[in-house]
Amino acid sequence: MGVTNANKVISASQIDCSGTLRVTLALTAAPDIVTNPTDIVLVLDRSGSMTGAPLASMKAGAKTFIDIIAEATGGTASGQIGSGSQIGIVSFADTATVNTQLITSVDTLKSAVDGLTAGGSTNHADAFTKASQLFSPLSGNAKVIVMFTDGNTTTGAPPAPVAAAARAQGIIIYCIGLVGSDGVDVSALNDWATDPDATHVAVTPDAADLEQLFADLAANISKTGATNLVINETVNPDFVITSVLAPSRGTVTTLGATSLRWNIAELGVSASESAVLEFFVRHVAQTSGTKLVNQSITYSDTEGNAVTFPAPTVTVDCGIVVRPEPCPTPVELTVGGCEDSVVVDMGDVELESLGRLIQMDVTIKNVCPGKRVALAVILTEVDENGTEYSRGMKTITIPAHNSPSCRDVLVQCIKFVVPEDLDVSGGAPQALCNQRNFKARFIAHNIDTDFRCCESTITM
Repeated sequence: MGVTNANKVISASQIDCSGTLRVTLALTAAPDIVTNPTDIVLVLDRSGSMTGAPLASMKAGAKTFIDIIAEATGGTASGQIGSGSQIGIVSFADTATVNTQLITSVDTLKSAVDGLTAGGSTNHADAFTKASQLFSPLSGNAKVIVMFTDGNTTTGAPPAPVAAAARAQGIIIYCIGLVGSDGVDVSALNDWATDPDATHVAVTPDAADLEQLFADLAANISKTGATNLVINETVNPDFVITSVLAPSRGTVTTLGATSLRWNIAELGVSASESAVLEFFVRHVAQTSGTKLVNQSITYSDTEGNAVTFPAPTVTVDCGIVVRPEPCPTPVELTVGGCEDSVVVDMGDVELESLGRLIQMDVTIKNVCPGKRVALAVILTEVDENGTEYSRGMKTITIPAHNSPSCRDVLVQCIKFVVPEDLDVSGGAPQALCNQRNFKARFIAHNIDTDFRCCESTITM
């Protein structure tokens, strides 16, 4: 069967600016379908929410699946599934229907798919029951269920125990989910499918993607297991890899702060097998937004399996940051390789004296959208008697933000220069290492307001 599934998932959809994610890479491979015949039941959702484009896309995907299996088993010329493999069709809505038994006729299978119409509720339990009953306990063929659905269970018994019973009989279950009008409970699909979930569950919000999902699964089912697997992962430069857990199969090597290599000698050569690697990444940039976790990921093996990993994204919230004072512009200079000293005219710096540079950050709480804020910062130095001396005042206009609700705003890098010749804190006069004592006061208020004075009205 080759690599039947590949997946990449992350542990959270949103993190803060220095948040950490668990990243899971997973692969499943199985033996060649020609030398290891397989019975496959396509279990297709035809409930009312499938009306229109979803039903058409599902039919196209199911028929593409049938064609790929027929071609891989050498039965294309005769119009049959070859090499001892078979496909059956079960569809479901209020109840499940066996549209075909396990058969080899490509035309009959496609006609059964074309004849499906949408309507009714969603009974997953009956679908699993009818599909499981198609497999003969006397057959030595591998047994596979491919469940497709676009909604949650709305009628019938709980499906999880039925799916568990099927897995206990050695049936491999794959789930393809379409995020339809009824929604899809991904945790339920994970519960029904064979472990690991990452390689046996695929979900898409776009019906147009269904044909490709069916095609990828069929193409990989038809290939042999994989040998000499190499997966190279490089994460987005906004993240760094902080730790890597031992994979369930193979070995992993960290190549740098943002990359690793996973090697597996063989997978799925004699029986269906899965491999999982987990590692952790931390966000290190200072920018918010929706970001790809991986920059690139490549796969190769001796058999030439086509493997594509998803590209998950995470929303990073670094809060609202205002930097009202930019850092000074640097002056560049170069010292030659054989020069012992260099003299460079670096220009003029006004009001130069010995002193300290105090840089402060302050968070303004609960700033509502569309409101500018006026911020005043007052700095004083305190002498041994507690008397305060002014060391400066700054007023800053904080621009309005457009977040949907009131937010805290971090104002960074408010700078004061305090020369040493103004030192009143005590100690040796104008000594650079004196301890100096200061007090900082912050005053903030909204500039923008919808207040209007009432106009006086005199009535007689």
